[in-house]
Amino acid sequence: MRAAMVVLVLVCLAAGALFAALNPGAVRYDFLFAHIALPRGLAILAALLAGWLLGGAMAWAGLVRQRTRPGGKRGKDKTP
Repeated sequence: MRAAMVVLVLVCLAAGALFAALNPGAVRYDFLFAHIALPRGLAILAALLAGWLLGGAMAWAGLVRQRTRPGGKRGKDKTP
């Protein structure tokens, strides 16, 4: 099982590197206090990673909220 995870991670890294190499154009981000120019592939991968992390954080927060709800069990309504 561990070898399969290593292979999966390596395949994903290779796919990300290939994606970044196939999208070499620059994207310029202009913030109020800074300017950043990134390759298009890197910008897309960074946005994908940020969305994945924010989605995971929201799912985790929902589970924590559900588990710490007064009354104990998850999803149990107190209405008769």
